Amino acid sequence: MRIRAENPWVDVCALDEIVPETGVCALLRGRQIAVVRARESIYAVDNYDPFSDAYVISRGIVGDKGGVPKIASPIYKQSFDLRTGQCLDDPTVRLDTWEVRVRHGRVELLDDQQRASPSPEARGSTSARSAHLADE
Repeated sequence: MRIRAENPWVDVCALDEIVPETGVCALLRGRQIAVVRARESIYAVDNYDPFSDAYVISRGIVGDKGGVPKIASPIYKQSFDLRTGQCLDDPTVRLDTWEVRVRHGRVELLDDQQRASPSPEARGSTSARSAHLADE
């Protein structure tokens, strides 16, 4: 008997449905996730803005700060590094991030089922938390 593992990747939307330099909101196990298309990559971070206590990050202003891809909250404008979730304006604040990929023109999130912030060792690593569009 062969046991097939369940696919841990969850389909979110077509890549073409995310306008470049914007974000959309996805719901994964009851949690809102901002899926952001910035430059030539896709990122996934918490949609919850801890400064305004609102779920608005996906509607934020996408750009970069010194080469760091970022999204600024549309409410009070704090910026977050899209690769790590780290707030660029307050080092004590950080958004959770999710692994994301683009496969066959579809954006997918990794459903790790045990959502927790990455370990301190993983926080410096950004390659698994974004998908480069040329890698599709």
